[in-house]
Amino acid sequence: MYKTADEAQLFMDKLAGMNLPERYLDIVIFPSYLSIPALTADPRVSSMGIRIGAQNGHWEPEGAYTGEVSMQMLREAGCRYVLVGHSERRWIMGETDRDVHRKVNEALRVGLIPVVCVGETAQQRQQGISETVVVNQVKEALTGIDLPEGDRLVIAYEPVWAIGSGNPATPEDASTVHGVIRKQLTEMKSQDWAQAVRILYGGSVKPDNIADFLLADDIDGALVGGASLQAQSFVEIIRKAPERG
Repeated sequence: MYKTADEAQLFMDKLAGMNLPERYLDIVIFPSYLSIPALTADPRVSSMGIRIGAQNGHWEPEGAYTGEVSMQMLREAGCRYVLVGHSERRWIMGETDRDVHRKVNEALRVGLIPVVCVGETAQQRQQGISETVVVNQVKEALTGIDLPEGDRLVIAYEPVWAIGSGNPATPEDASTVHGVIRKQLTEMKSQDWAQAVRILYGGSVKPDNIADFLLADDIDGALVGGASLQAQSFVEIIRKAPERG
């Protein structure tokens, strides 16, 4: 819940004045609902190769759900992606695995690419059940859904204890969990399909650690929080992301 529509435009003004690297990266910005139309209508966004996503969406196509926004509304507003099950939605807003499942299904139905967020709390980590929690969240989100092509689905591992703490998981620890997620995806469909699904790491990602994360096995990108709020640090993260084949 940052940046009014005017502030989002100022962010784009700053971003447009900086040289982004060649487009070997997919860059997506997830603004607040009210800033989506301004950014999707801004020609600089597409010229810089940036796509727009939403932070949330509802599982019903329409109805008496006051205050909610449907996936189709997001698609028509110009969104390409949507976050589903972000840790703050789960732990602050009370979203359940069932809610996440229904949102993933609806996002795929209307043609959005869901970024399905999974991750354990500090207590679950201390109990030694991190991998079990994450695998169960992946299974609950995707089981029973007509799974799309691998490039139409993104998983984001965001350990709750690392978000905004300044204390990220190590690249080695994150890589281990990503490998477990990849194994679960393979069991759900196939190895080739699982390899095509991008798995992102999120949790205190900054310019000074992005390269270490992206060079680790099974980490395909980053879901960046606080460090993306300033154009300078956002661009630094993009510049320091290593190119991978």
